[in-house]
Amino acid sequence: MARFPLCSGNELIKVLGGSHVRLVCEGRKSVTVPDHKTIGRGLLLKILRDAELNPQEFFKILKSD
Repeated sequence: MARFPLCSGNELIKVLGGSHVRLVCEGRKSVTVPDHKTIGRGLLLKILRDAELNPQEFFKILKSD
């Protein structure tokens, strides 16, 4: 049998046919994120609420990467 190639998470999601990603962290509420090119502001705010992040925390983390 051939060896499995290395692949990214995005590639695996594409192979499995998924359009959404569910993020789970023990002790926190799970968050579902659509795998779309652009996420609208309203949906982004809902996702941040689900993730228990305020906009300031979001921007701080976003800028640190």
